Amino acid sequence: MGKVLSLLLLVAIFCGSFASDDSVAGGEPVRIIFDTDMGSDCDDAGALAVLHVYADRGLAEIVGCIYSSGKVPYGAGVVEAINIYYGRPEIPIGAAHDDRVGDPVDKMTAEKLARDTAAFGNTIIHSRDAHEMTVLNRRLLAEASDHSIVYLTVGHTNGFHDLLVSPPDDISPLNGQELVRRKVKRWVAMGGLGADNKEGQYRKEWNFHANGSAPYTKYLVENCPVPIVFIATGTDVYTGKSLKTTPPGNIVRTAYRDWLWNTSKKTLDDQRPSWDLIAVHYAVKGLGKYLVADDNGWLDFDVDQGARWVRGERKNPQTFVNLRPGMNEELANYLNGLLAAEPKRQR
Repeated sequence: MGKVLSLLLLVAIFCGSFASDDSVAGGEPVRIIFDTDMGSDCDDAGALAVLHVYADRGLAEIVGCIYSSGKVPYGAGVVEAINIYYGRPEIPIGAAHDDRVGDPVDKMTAEKLARDTAAFGNTIIHSRDAHEMTVLNRRLLAEASDHSIVYLTVGHTNGFHDLLVSPPDDISPLNGQELVRRKVKRWVAMGGLGADNKEGQYRKEWNFHANGSAPYTKYLVENCPVPIVFIATGTDVYTGKSLKTTPPGNIVRTAYRDWLWNTSKKTLDDQRPSWDLIAVHYAVKGLGKYLVADDNGWLDFDVDQGARWVRGERKNPQTFVNLRPGMNEELANYLNGLLAAEPKRQR
């Protein structure tokens, strides 16, 4: 009997390491448009996986996906493959039909993955097989209820920028500013890493500054008509090893494996920081017990120098989110549990 109790205790401890934090207030699922630079890093794939698990649990609704990185035109195919794996092939997908912005290096071998339609079932291969992103964004917002959408950017900022500056058309008589103001509750953006440093120095990072994104970021920071939330954490929260327990045909597992090996000859055991996964977590569930926010300030953004968080009176509603001290391992365990979750819908 003692051995049985000991075994049960070990199982409880293991399961506890992947404990759920799904204690949120009741209500409708959070309706999200997911904007990604899928392929630059594997955490985009992990973020979309987490979003699907939240959708499986009734916490989120994926209204549409946008691939706004145009240099490598195969990320939309990977997005569709992930949606198919989680049983949601019907989610509309838009993509940049130009190459103004984006990582020019296919670090995740997105082209190989997107072309493997026999394995993953996707029909989108090239970005031009998907809807043009601004057209889709405008249609999704035009069809949405007022103040019902969270626009979540986990890649570069040109997708939301192009929506915001879009003119009236046959989809809606509203221009982009008016459409966003009426339909979007908040813009949640993974970016601004290091901008809240004690020295008050400008800092550059990938999403907001690299690959031609800086001018678009500056426009959004200064002109976004809805509250902005900057997610600036995840560097020390490592996830990915739990994907080893998922089927080999899991496109997310394949994306992590390929990215880690292609960039640094690492494996799933080495894992990857969880920037984009945390952005999804916040967009769906808010701060919870893992995150803290500073809403007494604004992001001072310079195209050449970088960004810095300035505490004081806000120029427009902006919030800077960081990790609560000491929560790295617990949050990593929680997110790894989500990555390992079996899809409720089957392909």
